[in-house]
Amino acid sequence: MTRLTVDDVYQHIRGVCFKTGPPGTVGAETEWFVVDADDPSAHVPRERVRALVASAGPPSGGSKVTYEPGGQLELSSAPFDTLGGLHGALGQDIAHVQDALAPDGFALVGHGVDPVRRPRFQADHPRYACMRDYFRAGGFRDAGLAMMCSTASVQVNLDIGADDPDASRRWRLAHALGPVLVAAFANSPLRAGRRTGMRSSRQGIWTELDPCRTLPVLRDGTDGDPAEAWTRYALNAQVMLVHTAEGEWVSDPGMSFLEWLDKGEPCEDDLAYHLSTLFPPVRPRGWLELRMIDALPGPYWPVPVAVATALLDDPAASRAAEAAAEPVAHLWAEAARCGLSDPALAAAARACFTAALDALPRLGAPALVPLVEEYAHRYVDRGRSPADDPPPFPLEEPR
Repeated sequence: MTRLTVDDVYQHIRGVCFKTGPPGTVGAETEWFVVDADDPSAHVPRERVRALVASAGPPSGGSKVTYEPGGQLELSSAPFDTLGGLHGALGQDIAHVQDALAPDGFALVGHGVDPVRRPRFQADHPRYACMRDYFRAGGFRDAGLAMMCSTASVQVNLDIGADDPDASRRWRLAHALGPVLVAAFANSPLRAGRRTGMRSSRQGIWTELDPCRTLPVLRDGTDGDPAEAWTRYALNAQVMLVHTAEGEWVSDPGMSFLEWLDKGEPCEDDLAYHLSTLFPPVRPRGWLELRMIDALPGPYWPVPVAVATALLDDPAASRAAEAAAEPVAHLWAEAARCGLSDPALAAAARACFTAALDALPRLGAPALVPLVEEYAHRYVDRGRSPADDPPPFPLEEPR
């Protein structure tokens, strides 16, 4: 295979990660904890879940079912031309999986962090073992295991943009909206049966992790070329693992990707794999992945998908979102800790929800308006998120 140069990395990222085209498609990935309804504190064996889901056959809406290292079940939709199409298909596929699990007393629940169970590693792929070992070697053992085994999210996937200027606008807006989305959908105040002091403990866990691969790419609010920024981020990030030509998996080889390039060893497949091990809250993969949203209680997973899509795809909503989000674009830590009890974030969220609700009929998704309105009235208008709901079980007393 041809060995890469720095210029080759730039060309790959421009041509693949930031491939532009007419916006209009949306996808979503929903992660769920599988619990035993009779004993939510018990770990459910992943192999039992896999067997039940496999026996039910593939979801008819086209979603892909995968499993995270702690046994979290993920449903990833196909890309859809409309929000309505996505909502119908993914909702149908979630119900399909729920029906498959119900006879054994298992259920899907939405939390950003498992509120009761401690992490239990259940993965069998060498990638995940290498990832675990990498975090352990880097001093991130607890946060790494918690991220892999005890967190869940709703991920929104949107197009890069029509052309380079549009891609730059959407890139900046997606980053500016990050703290607003963290705060508005915070749903992880508990961990191992105790309050953590954060509305989004999931965001807190990600913040504790390896900063070269989990911090936002755009942090200073400046303009600039998104492809340049992502290339610098990727080159400077440590290589998490190497899959050798002999089929071995090597964890933590102790070098950045740029240092690996200087050795003349990686090929394009190595670059693509390296990029898959970087986890910023906005990640470009030929589309924009918005990765900062906690998993939500069952009926509300479509709300962040609808809101984020409206704010990035509808021109009027985008203008309103830019004005509302830019002043709070740096408040990542405050969003995780305070949620919408922070007045500035609360004001920005209300403005963004108003703009999204106005835009949804224009995007052909009027059927989603009642659910988004319900969420806004229950939470956003009151400066609350699901993290502020009463806990579903008695909490442990601090030791």
